[in-house]
Amino acid sequence: MAIVWALRKVHNKMSSLSQLKEIFRRADAVCFDVDSTVIKEEGIDELAKFCGVGDAVAEMTRKAMGGSLTFKAALTERLALIHPSREQVQALITEHPPRLTEGIKDLIHRLHQRNIQVFLISGGFRSIVEHVATELDIPLTNVYANRLKFYFNGEYAGFDETQLTAESGGKGKVIGLLKEKFGFHNVVMIGDGATDMEACPPADCFIGFGGNVIRQQVKEKAKWYITDFEELLQELDNDSIKMNHNEIIY
Repeated sequence: MAIVWALRKVHNKMSSLSQLKEIFRRADAVCFDVDSTVIKEEGIDELAKFCGVGDAVAEMTRKAMGGSLTFKAALTERLALIHPSREQVQALITEHPPRLTEGIKDLIHRLHQRNIQVFLISGGFRSIVEHVATELDIPLTNVYANRLKFYFNGEYAGFDETQLTAESGGKGKVIGLLKEKFGFHNVVMIGDGATDMEACPPADCFIGFGGNVIRQQVKEKAKWYITDFEELLQELDNDSIKMNHNEIIY
């Protein structure tokens, strides 16, 4: 009986994986997390290091992950410590530009070829994410991220707390907004972290990504987990072959 139950469990997992792959192949929109997914780094950690407070912010991040701080409260505390000026943010982008994850450029190009909308949804900073979007030919209107605020002299003045991405559960709220605004039926969320996984639903499919860092919780709970974007490219290639085969007239 135990063997039958185990086989049934494996079958159900395989069945649900095939359903997720079908949603990905038929997606209206694919949404990517940015830090440790589209790019190799965590933007706030890089900014903290650049401003000379890397260790202190890393410690705050560890405490926040284990405590009861909301995302907005944790972001507020870390930014108060970093206190980045506009000049420092621009210097970071110029001197240490974000490094794209291998395969992401080809994947997004392929999605665009299939007329699939691509969005970047990040709890990071819009100024950095916009730089990434430009490299990937993603319209800036398809970027959802947190806006840093500065005084007229360039000094740090906080961040825009009205952005959905500044809230706990913000990525899911953005996806809900996109579905309402554009009428998307199949929306895929791809990311490395728990906040990305929590965005499904309203996303119709979540793909966990561990190509830069493996979050054990995500790896264990995600029904579809990859460590290389080549797997998704292969999925699209296989679909194209099937489509072309079906169009052949005998």
